[in-house]
Amino acid sequence: MTLSLSSTVRLRSGAAMPVLGLGVYQNYDAKSSSLIAFKHGYRHIDSAQMYRNENAVGLAVKESGLKREEVYITTKCASRSHGYDKTLAGVDESLSKFGFNYIDLFLIHDPLSGPAKRMETYKALLECRDKGKIKSVGVSNYGVKHLEEIKQAGLEAPTVNQIELHPWCQQKDIVEYCNKSEIVVQAYCPIVRGEKWGHPVLEELSKKHTRSGAQILIRWSLQKGFVPLPKSTHEERIVENADVFGFELSDEDMQALDALDEGAQGAISWNPVNAS
Repeated sequence: MTLSLSSTVRLRSGAAMPVLGLGVYQNYDAKSSSLIAFKHGYRHIDSAQMYRNENAVGLAVKESGLKREEVYITTKCASRSHGYDKTLAGVDESLSKFGFNYIDLFLIHDPLSGPAKRMETYKALLECRDKGKIKSVGVSNYGVKHLEEIKQAGLEAPTVNQIELHPWCQQKDIVEYCNKSEIVVQAYCPIVRGEKWGHPVLEELSKKHTRSGAQILIRWSLQKGFVPLPKSTHEERIVENADVFGFELSDEDMQALDALDEGAQGAISWNPVNAS
């Protein structure tokens, strides 16, 4: 299937999620960035309670002229707001900040609150989904152990697991588990925060395809079947990061990038997938 910026992946919940999104972590002008992204065809924004920009994203949706159902918005609850009651209150607070009637995808941001609290949080999110406040429930930074906990509790699997993913940190065990369990994998830090510009493999592929290093890495992510969430506040980069559908990496190109995996050592973010 030929992918485009308007392509979607179908979640187990039945929802259609755009295959590329704009991340707004550490973005204190998320309204402007989101409006720029919408102008250039993005329809998917990845926010979080911890980012403190849900209100800005909500305002961008309103000002964009797009219908609510034309955009796909994600948010997340971090460990400090885990627990059953806190999660229920947090969902309502997020809805209020966005100014929405529903949130497309609500993720548990991390597993750091421990087994009991993260399970309470998951159950609360499922309840909010059943009430129509959330369309799909997922997790982030979950390792196989955390995903297995949900399964062992007899609960339905999350629709999404958002983890750090790029050629240097491929988290293959988690990806394999998710693929087997029909959990869609989202990739954060897909362009490694620019830390690998100048890497010989990236340089070679950039020259071969006359594309930037960021475009090569985002394309790798898409061809792996991930949903990449590159972040930028600059219009030219936001546009460039979405211009990844007019070329394809060959099997050899993919193998060259696959060979760069450094396991957990390759992570550039907190990556708490091994939390107890």
